[in-house]
Amino acid sequence: MENKEEDVKVGANKFSERQPLGIAAQGDKDYKEPPPAPLFEPGELKSWSFYRAGIAEFVATFLFLYITILTVMGVNRSPTKCSSVGIQGIAWAFGGMIFALVYCTAGISGGHINPAVTFGLFLARKLSLTRALFYIVMQCLGAICGAGVVKGFEGNARYEMFKGGANFVNSGYTKGDGLGAEIVGTFILVYTVFSATDAKRNARDSHVPILAPLPIGFAVFLVHLATIPITGTGINPARSLGAAIIYNRDHAWDDQWIFWVGPFIGAALAAVYHQIVIRAIPFKARA
Repeated sequence: MENKEEDVKVGANKFSERQPLGIAAQGDKDYKEPPPAPLFEPGELKSWSFYRAGIAEFVATFLFLYITILTVMGVNRSPTKCSSVGIQGIAWAFGGMIFALVYCTAGISGGHINPAVTFGLFLARKLSLTRALFYIVMQCLGAICGAGVVKGFEGNARYEMFKGGANFVNSGYTKGDGLGAEIVGTFILVYTVFSATDAKRNARDSHVPILAPLPIGFAVFLVHLATIPITGTGINPARSLGAAIIYNRDHAWDDQWIFWVGPFIGAALAAVYHQIVIRAIPFKARA
């Protein structure tokens, strides 16, 4: 009987009760908030890493549009949805490419690949205005080139027949519906970006492994599943602009403002929510 009691004591000491997530790291790890990025940083313009990051954003957005628009065109040209990858395949193409490209470019440019993400991170003072504007320009140029290559593969007639993968509000929905879908969808994406890349969270929950590109790509996948029937899913102004410029038809341009205003509002709301509400919680418990 005494041996059994001794075994219980040893086991209790060896395998202590697990603490709730987010608590274990607080006692022995501290976190220092990095200083906010300056609004203007002229020194960046003399740095090769600045231009290398812009090139990475250009190439990543180019590849993103190439794969995703080509997938959309493949689904549209199929006689039935069952003979193609369907909406689920389109959603996987968008989410999967974001996962792969964020993984590849995160260490170079941060892996934004989306002006709305860049805008949200700028509002949170994660990058300067100079870098934010440069990223957005390079993202849009990459998107235009990516959509242009797809048109070259498909040919003018077929590309126009299948509407070039452009975003517009589908019949049965109002422009307000489309705007709301873009705001909420972008909020989900940018909120996920903030949460997955939060250095404070990584310090606090260091015992919880997380691969940032995975939840970001999965968020893109889920938003596309929900909103493809409404707007074709933008949540990325560069993607919408690139497809609209190459397709260049009135109904694509009529709704173009939705795919800029909606994502920028959603990104701003996500930045405010994460920085003011979520990050306002004290890191260390107070007595």
